[in-house]
Amino acid sequence: MVNSEYERRIAARFTTFDQDGNGHIDRSDFSGAAKALLAEFGVAARSDRGQALYGGAEALWQGLAGIADRDGDQRITREEFVTAAVKRLRDKPDRFAEIARPFLHAALAVAGSGDGTVTVADTARALTVFGVPGDTARSGAAARDADGDGTVGETEIVPAFARWFTVPE
Repeated sequence: MVNSEYERRIAARFTTFDQDGNGHIDRSDFSGAAKALLAEFGVAARSDRGQALYGGAEALWQGLAGIADRDGDQRITREEFVTAAVKRLRDKPDRFAEIARPFLHAALAVAGSGDGTVTVADTARALTVFGVPGDTARSGAAARDADGDGTVGETEIVPAFARWFTVPE
């Protein structure tokens, strides 16, 4: 049951992870997100970057499942997702950042130029692949460019992703 404003926000974020919209999060949502990102940026799945992305997606799935899948059915319901955020991660964004880091690192390599950074425009493009609405993706990507150089790197993306998931805005 969703009671607080924080819980409502976290419940809304569930849909970003539930890539196929079937009402639960499972391994296929993460591999599907990886596949969609590779297609968007024209990177082959069997390339080093493609394999790293799939590996990062699996690591993110395993980390999130370890925290949220309370009944062990290899699916995370909305209730399990909210409970994990509220009881296990709300005040520990660093923990979630470390779970997400391999995936985000690999996603930056897929969307970027190979130097560990991604343009703001390509960051927004990647966010839309993951289901973030266009205006929100563009404003969120621009907000990550703290120094105004037109690029976003891992040091900006990882903590922002963790805060988005674990800390009320």
